[in-house]
Amino acid sequence: MVTSSSDAPPGNWVDRHAPDWLKPFARLARWDRPIGVWLLFWPCAWSTALVATATGKPAPDLFHLVLFLIGAFVMRGAGCTWNDIVDRDIDAKIARTASRPLPSGQITTKAAAGFLVLQLVVALVVLRQFNLITMALGFLAIFPVVTYPFMKRITWWPQAVLGICFGWGALMGWAAAEATVPGTPSLLLFLGCVFWIIGYDTIYALQDIEDDALAGVRSTARLFGAKVKPWLWGFYGGTVILIAGALIAANAGFAAWLGLFAFSAHLVWQVRVLDPQDPKHALMLFRSNRTAGLILFAGFVADAALRAL
Repeated sequence: MVTSSSDAPPGNWVDRHAPDWLKPFARLARWDRPIGVWLLFWPCAWSTALVATATGKPAPDLFHLVLFLIGAFVMRGAGCTWNDIVDRDIDAKIARTASRPLPSGQITTKAAAGFLVLQLVVALVVLRQFNLITMALGFLAIFPVVTYPFMKRITWWPQAVLGICFGWGALMGWAAAEATVPGTPSLLLFLGCVFWIIGYDTIYALQDIEDDALAGVRSTARLFGAKVKPWLWGFYGGTVILIAGALIAANAGFAAWLGLFAFSAHLVWQVRVLDPQDPKHALMLFRSNRTAGLILFAGFVADAALRAL
């Protein structure tokens, strides 16, 4: 019998509707947990919307947004598949991940590798719809994606590498719209995304501190320890400052600043209510960043629309 992953939301669509032969692959790609798709998509969407407001367009390019959403879905799945192939022995030692398809024996490493190749082929098809600069940026992203699973073994800052991986779309959105090397607004937005991702992934890593210590896995959550909240204030504060710099560089209007204010309030709420000793609450706060991303995106879209009137 194919069992559900213990760290997936109960009653997810994979458990309820996917055929049994597909379930191990769907769980390998985290189709039962779409939060990662949104978190990978938002930097792309923010950049696409910010370039619209910077250039006077009434709305972000819808075709690019659709491509980025498909790309986020596929590449998040490919990244998780690669991560699980590399980490299958470590995952077997951690309670939250021991039921994943590879450590639990639901799927073979060979089958997982074949599935990884299939996802990468689909991602390549999506990438080829963009201009050459965007394609080049997409290929450059391969290096941090490939190296990320190994970082938890050699550095206390694997979250920083994840920040580069998940924040890379902030560069690609601008390049896709303008067919040029990303400018200052996009670079500042990218750095802001990196800070945001380090923050929310530190919250995520709070779930596994004890098991990570036993398995020898490093993380910023373990590094910060009892001082995790001050560090989160620092990273989320840096996020807001860098994105504010991006708005100034893009000559953004009132609606974008209003979006940033609401986004900032959401980050403040996360840190204020966080209980580092409560894994379930940490997971809830981590997932709430889907809403935080939507708030900022809505502000950027509204600004583009209002400035084009």
